[in-house]
Amino acid sequence: MKRIMFVCHGNICRSPMAEFIMKRIVDERGLSDRYYIASSATSTEEIGNPVYPPAMAELMKHGIRCTGKRSVQLQRSDADRYDLFIGMDDANIRNMRRILGEAAYGKIHKMMSFTGSDNDVSDPWYFGGFDKTYEDCYAACSALFDLLEGGKI
Repeated sequence: MKRIMFVCHGNICRSPMAEFIMKRIVDERGLSDRYYIASSATSTEEIGNPVYPPAMAELMKHGIRCTGKRSVQLQRSDADRYDLFIGMDDANIRNMRRILGEAAYGKIHKMMSFTGSDNDVSDPWYFGGFDKTYEDCYAACSALFDLLEGGKI
């Protein structure tokens, strides 16, 4: 089983959107039993809070439910439990390295790198474009899935 952790600052917008999009992708292909997918935060600011309502609404527009998801913080012990850690931007990557330690560096990737881009996943917290965040996450999750299933990751 491949274990994937999506990570952003607060775990209320981008990383839960990526988590539930990826769950949808693997479920649609009948491969849910081959993947464990989760998301977490690098900060403590939102711990215990649900997915931000506009992020939840954007997922619902695409028929994706995230009911019950609450923000959790990335822990050093996660380094041994997950195969891939996927950060939404450069700040997430720096914080993930600090939290997880050097042993996990090879497991850490920037989300949009799977699409061949060095861009950050659009952060709707600052500009409100939840549709753009969905598009970024969907494109990157689709590319990641193809790489995983093709044995390239």
